[in-house]
Amino acid sequence: MSDTPNLNIAVVGGGPGGYAAAFLAADLGMKVTLIDRELNPGGVCLYRGCIPSKALLHIAKLIEESRHAKNWGVEFAEPNIDLARLRSFKEGVVTKLTGGLGQLSKQRKVQYIQGSASFENSNTLRVAKADGTEVSLSFDRIILATGSRPAVIPTLKLDTPRMMDSTGALNLSDIPKTLLVIGGGYIGLELGSVYAALGTRVSVVEMLPGLLPGADRDLVLPLQKKLEKSFEAILLNTTVSSVKEEANGIRVTFEGADVKEREKVFDKVLVSVGRKPNSEIAGLDKTQVKVGPKGFIQVNKQLQTDDPAIYAIGDVVGEPMLAHKASHEGRTAVEAIAGHKVAFEPAAIPAVVFTDPEIAWAGLTETQAKNENREVKVAKFPWAASGRAMTIDRIEGATKIIFDPKTERVLGVGIVGAGAGELIAEGVLAIEMAAVARDVALTIHPHPTLSETVMESAEVFFGTSTHIYRPKRG
Repeated sequence: MSDTPNLNIAVVGGGPGGYAAAFLAADLGMKVTLIDRELNPGGVCLYRGCIPSKALLHIAKLIEESRHAKNWGVEFAEPNIDLARLRSFKEGVVTKLTGGLGQLSKQRKVQYIQGSASFENSNTLRVAKADGTEVSLSFDRIILATGSRPAVIPTLKLDTPRMMDSTGALNLSDIPKTLLVIGGGYIGLELGSVYAALGTRVSVVEMLPGLLPGADRDLVLPLQKKLEKSFEAILLNTTVSSVKEEANGIRVTFEGADVKEREKVFDKVLVSVGRKPNSEIAGLDKTQVKVGPKGFIQVNKQLQTDDPAIYAIGDVVGEPMLAHKASHEGRTAVEAIAGHKVAFEPAAIPAVVFTDPEIAWAGLTETQAKNENREVKVAKFPWAASGRAMTIDRIEGATKIIFDPKTERVLGVGIVGAGAGELIAEGVLAIEMAAVARDVALTIHPHPTLSETVMESAEVFFGTSTHIYRPKRG
C-alpha cells in the first residue's frame, strides 16, 4: 500500500498526458476524477492524431512496398482501394485503444466524466456533462492537460470541406485527385504521404528553404529525394497569399522568388502549419495561473503553475508538443503532488517523423551545435554499408551520433531510414545514461540488424568501423 495522502485530484483532459497522470495518481492511492469531452480517454493522439495517422501510414507503406517489389522479381497488381474498409480499419484501431483505456479507468476506480470543465476558483471546477447536466466539484489539486489544436491562418480560412486541417484529412472522406499541403512539417508530410500512396497527386508548399525545419539537413535529404518522386511538387521558399473556392476546387495563389506557376487549382487543400495550446480555459482568470505570450501555461520543473493547487502538462505548457513528453510530465506532476522529490528535466526527448523513410533524433542536433558554436564530433554510419539494410533494399538510411570531443560522451543521435522511430530509443537511453563512445561501441548488437548501425557509428568515432574503411593519414 502507498503512504500517499488520500488526496482528491482532478485531471482535465484525457490525452496521453492526462490519462497517464490519472492512472498513476490512482495507483498511488489518490481519489481521481478524469474529465474529457470524449466517450473514453485517449485525447487528440488516439482519436485524431498519432494513432489513426500511423494506421494509415502503415497502409501507405504497404502500398509503396508492393509497387517497389518488382525490383526484387515480384509483381503485384495495382491495389484496389476500398475506402470504407480502410476507414473501418483505422477507426477499429482507435475504438479498441480508447475502449481499453476506458476499461483501465474503471479497473483503477478513476471517476471518468464526459464533459467540459471550467474554473469557479483554484480548487473548484464546474463540469458541463455530455448528458446536459452540470455539477460543481472541489479538489485538493487540479492537473490541466487540455492539449492543443491545429493552428489556423486567418487569411487562408475558407468554410468549405475542400479546406482541411489534420483532423479533416484523417477522416479520409474521399481520395482527391489533387491535394495541396500547406506546411512542410511532420504532420503535413505524413498525411501527404498517405494521400500520395492512395493515388492523389500531392504538392507541398513550405515558406522556408527546406522541409522539416529544425531537423538536420543530412537526415532530411533522403526523405526529400523520396518525396520528390512520390509527390507532384515540393515548393520551397514559397508562401500561399490567397485561397478562393471555385466550382471545381480551390484556386491557390503562390508568392516567392522561385514560383513558376503563380496560380493553381486543387481539389483539396490541407493546412498544416503547427498547433496552438488550448489554454483559453473558462474561469482560468479566477485562479493564479499565468499564461505566457505564446499562449502556453507557465509551470516550474514540477509542472506546478503559479497557483499552488494547479498543475499543467503536455502541449498546453510548451514545446515540443509530443505525446510521450506529455505522459512523462503527467507522471512527474503526480509524483510532485504525492510529495516525491522529482523534476521534469530530461536530457533528451525523442522526435520521430513517421514518413518513409522515417526520421528520428534525440538530444543535441548538429544544427543546434553549429548555431551555438559548440565543438562536437560527428560520427556517421551510412546504411549502404549495412547488411540488413541491403537485404530489405533500404540503403538510403544513415545513423549518426554527436559526441563531446573531450569526454567522448553521447550528446545526440540522429537516424534516417526504415524503422528509425524504433531505433532512436537506444540513442535516448545512451544520452540519459551519459554513455560514452566506448560504451556504445562495446555493446554487442545482434546481426544482421539495423540496430548495428548505432554500434558502428560509435566505431566510426574511433576510426575502427568493421564495414567502413578509412585509410590512415601520413
